[in-house]
Parts: sequence; structure tokens; C-alpha cells
Amino acid sequence: MYITNTLVYTENQTFTPLTIRTDGDIITALLDSDEPLEQGEAVIDGTGCYCIPGLTDIHFHGCDGYDFCDDSLEACEAIASFELAQGVTSICPATMTLPSDTLDNICKTAALFHKKQTEGSLTTTGADLIGIHMEGPFINKNKKGAQNETYIQMPNSALIRHWCVSSEGLVKLVSLAPELPGALSCIRECKDEVAFSIAHTQADYHTAKLALAAGANHITHLYNAMPPFHHRDSGVIGAAYDTGNCYTELICDGVHISAPVVRTTFEVCQNRVILISDSMRATGKPDGSYTLGGLDVTVTGNHAILSDGTLAGSVTTLTDCMKTAVSMGIPLETAVAAATINPCRSIGMDSLYGSISLGKKAHLVLLQQDTLALKKVIKGSIIL
Repeated sequence: MYITNTLVYTENQTFTPLTIRTDGDIITALLDSDEPLEQGEAVIDGTGCYCIPGLTDIHFHGCDGYDFCDDSLEACEAIASFELAQGVTSICPATMTLPSDTLDNICKTAALFHKKQTEGSLTTTGADLIGIHMEGPFINKNKKGAQNETYIQMPNSALIRHWCVSSEGLVKLVSLAPELPGALSCIRECKDEVAFSIAHTQADYHTAKLALAAGANHITHLYNAMPPFHHRDSGVIGAAYDTGNCYTELICDGVHISAPVVRTTFEVCQNRVILISDSMRATGKPDGSYTLGGLDVTVTGNHAILSDGTLAGSVTTLTDCMKTAVSMGIPLETAVAAATINPCRSIGMDSLYGSISLGKKAHLVLLQQDTLALKKVIKGSIIL
């Protein structure tokens, strides 16, 4: 199959007139736009469109009425199908702070779904499940946000390794508060098995730097559920700014972070920013009452809040977060990287996902150049 007459987002983060050739679900050639095409091949005309890699969300909880922690194949299928339709072609959904046995079962269900997806035995087509983000239970109760304090526990390397086995290797990212007893040793012990992210924390600058030196390389939803950036104690945020190999997540839904802060973060962190949706089950559904991690959430417009007013994730897709970043003044080329290759690199999945390159997955999205409206989603031979 060929995708023609489009400006292709290349690995050097520029848009170039190219023709893409795919075979099954793999990109097999990137051709000059004037090269002749082989007869008999299907052709998708991308006139007036940008062609970007399929997006990857490494931090979201649910959508379309379902939550990853519902612990069912039905939920996994519905979530994957919804995400694919939005241009998110690979996903690493996040858990919540729940009992250890519940998290273990979620890991096992995810592994079963991944197996069925790989075998092609599902009745629906959805985004590839490429990982699990364990957001909790190793968090600080004073910065728990929308997490359930009842099930918070101290970092435990044996438990992380157990979840890695239960998920059959799908656990890619573990969020924790580095000031908790055992956190730094846990990072040192398991840093070669999973990526670690600083999250839901009261850590100061020094403690955050110790965690990053120990092997953490990621900050979960920067600015949210952590001490604010202060000119005398810059905290986790300052540590993230100062550490060149540290990825920083941003919830760019227009609610969690203001436009000036979004622009500042991209300026300071540049190619280390990862756009995430942090979406919950109400995404794609009407206003009303929902749950997140067993807690009641009220959704009105683009706000999802607990009864005490705490933000409880977002109700915005990653594609819309990317567009919001652009509307805030972030160049499209930069915003695309933050929603594609950067998240894939952060969890070690960039050899197959995240960019338009020979041998990588043929996961592509066509956006109208004038409006950035989603025109087509291409996942191998599946075209939406």
C-alpha cells in the first residue's frame, strides 16, 4: 500500500513531501514524492494532509465508559478500540492505587489481552497494548490526588518483579514517591527491568536528584501532585529541569496546566517532554457521575473532579492534548514528537513504534493541514 501526496513527519522532526510504502503492518519504503508507484498496489491519497506517526499514550486510565482497572478483556478491547479511532495507535495504560492482588489480576488480564491481540484472535481492532504504567501504590498519602489512600504501600522490588512476571513483561513504567522508605534502593535494584517515574510526592530537589541519579528517568504529570516550583526550593520540578535524561509528562488538556507553563516547559525541557492524556473512563462520554480507582468523580465539560474539588484525571484524548499544545504556541513538529517518539523512547519501545521509519510499524495518522482535524488512521491494513 502507498500513502501519497502528503507531508510526512520524518525522524528529524520536519515535514517532507514523501510517499510511504507499507507491507502488512510494516513500513517498507520512504520514496521521493515523484517516484513511480508499482501497479496493483492500493493507494491512499493524502492531499492536503500531514502524515504523522500514530500517537502513543503512556499515561491514561480509561475512556468510553471503561477503565483499565476494570480488569476485564471487554474493558481492554473497548479502550483499545476507542483510542485507535482517535489516532492513538499504541497504548501503555496506567493502574491506580489498589490492593496488590487486584493489581496482580489486572496485570494477568492485560497479558491475556496482549496475547490475543498478537494472535489476532480478537473480534475488534484497537491500539496495540505495548505496556503497563503502574501509577501507585508507592505514593505519598499527602500528595495522593485522586488515588485511594487505603491501599498505599511502601516501595517493594519483589512486588514489582512479581507484577512483571504476571504481566509477562508488559510492566514498563513504575511511578513512585522517592522520599518513601526503600524507594531509592528499589530504583537501583529494578532500573534495568522497568523505567521509574517520580510521582505523587513531597520530595525536595535533593531527594528528587538522588532518585534520578539512582536510575529514575521520568516525572509523572509534571507540576501535578508535587510541591510547586519555588525560587528557593525548586523541588522535583527543578530537578527535572536540571537532569538532561529525564522525561517530563504534561497533561495538556487546558485544565491541568496553563499555557505559559506549557510553553516554559517545552523551552526548558525541549525533546524530553511527553504529552499524556491522563484520561479517565468519562472520556468520550457525556457529563455525569463516574468512578476512578473506586472514588466518585463528577464530570462537567472538560473538568473531572472528586467531591473535595481535586482534579481526577482528564476527559481529553491525547490527540486533542497535542492540538491544545499547538494552540498554546508549541510548534506542531515539537508537539508531534512529544506525543509519538518521546513516550516510546521513555519506555524502551521506540525500535518499533513512535516514528515513520523503515522497518517500524505502519501506524500512521493523516491530519488536515489547515485545521489539524483527524482525517484517517492507518494501522497496517486497517484504515479508519
